[in-house]
Amino acid sequence: MPYEMSRLLLVVVFWLAFVEMSWAQRKQVCVTVDDLPVVNYGNDDPEFLKEVTEKLITTFDVHSIPAIGYVNERKLYKGGRLDQSKVALLGYWLEAGYELGNHTYSHHNYHKTAFNTFTEDILKGEKITRPLTEKYGMPYRFFRHPYLKIGKTQSSADSLSSFLSGQGYTEAPVTIDPDDYLFAKAYHIALQKGNSLKASKVATAYLKHIEKKIQFYEEVSTKLFNRNISHTLLIHANLLNADYLSEVAQIFKKKGYTFISQEEVLKDTVYGTPVTRYGDWGMSWMDRWAMTQGKNTLLRDDPLVPESILK
Repeated sequence: MPYEMSRLLLVVVFWLAFVEMSWAQRKQVCVTVDDLPVVNYGNDDPEFLKEVTEKLITTFDVHSIPAIGYVNERKLYKGGRLDQSKVALLGYWLEAGYELGNHTYSHHNYHKTAFNTFTEDILKGEKITRPLTEKYGMPYRFFRHPYLKIGKTQSSADSLSSFLSGQGYTEAPVTIDPDDYLFAKAYHIALQKGNSLKASKVATAYLKHIEKKIQFYEEVSTKLFNRNISHTLLIHANLLNADYLSEVAQIFKKKGYTFISQEEVLKDTVYGTPVTRYGDWGMSWMDRWAMTQGKNTLLRDDPLVPESILK
C-alpha cells in the first residue's frame, strides 16, 4: 500500500475512534413532551391550561432546554368546535422558539387500529399545527407514536414507517420513559382532595423514580452499546411536570447531562440500530434494542412505580 494511502487510512481510523470516544464521553438528553396542549385530568379551565403551559415554557427557558411538544389536535376542540384559547397555547410554545410535532389527532393505539384509519388520523392531526408552525417560521417534521406502539409485526411497523417517511416525518423514539403519567394522576387526585402533603410526597416519589430510571438506562446503554448514548426523555404536559420539571432538570444536570434538541439527539448513530423483535408492546427503544440483541435479562431491574402511587 502506498505511503500516502496508508497515512490517510490511519487518519480515518483515528478520526472514527475520536468521534466514538466523543459520543461516549458526552452525556446528553432531549426532553420531549407528549399530549399537548395539556393533560388536564378534567380541569378544562383556560387559566389552568395557560398556567401549566407557561410554567413548562419558563422552565425550558431557565434551564436552556430545547424541548419539543407533541400535539393531539383532538384536544384543541371543545363541544365539536375549535377552541382558540387552546390553539393559543400552541402559539406560546412556538413564539418561545420550541418545536411542535405530530402525535396524531385522536391518540389511537396503532395495534388496535386499522392502518388506513390510523394514517388518516395522522394527517388529521396536522391540520391546525402544521400551518401554525409555518406562521411562526418553525419546522414541523417529527412524529411520536401514541403509547409508543410502533407495530405488532415488522410488516406493520415497516408500513407505518414508510407512510411517515412519505409524508416528510421523522419518527421520534424514546429511551427514558419514567412513567410520569401515573405520578401525575396521583398528584392530581391529591390536589383535588386538598391534600397538599400527599401531593408533595407523590412529587418526591416521582423525582426519586426518575433518578432511578436514568441510572438504569445508563447501565443498559453501556451494556448494549459500550457507551452511554444520547437519550430521549418522554414526559407529558401535565401539572406535575409544570411544578417539578425544574427539579427534574437539576437531576440531569447533577448527573452531567446537557440538553439537546430532537434534531440533535437523532444524530447519535444508535438511533439507526435496527429493531427485529416485535409484539404488542409500548416501550422504550432501549428495551426494544435489548430484546433484539437477545439480552432481555438486562430489563429485569427496571425500576417499578411504587405501589403507593398505583393505589
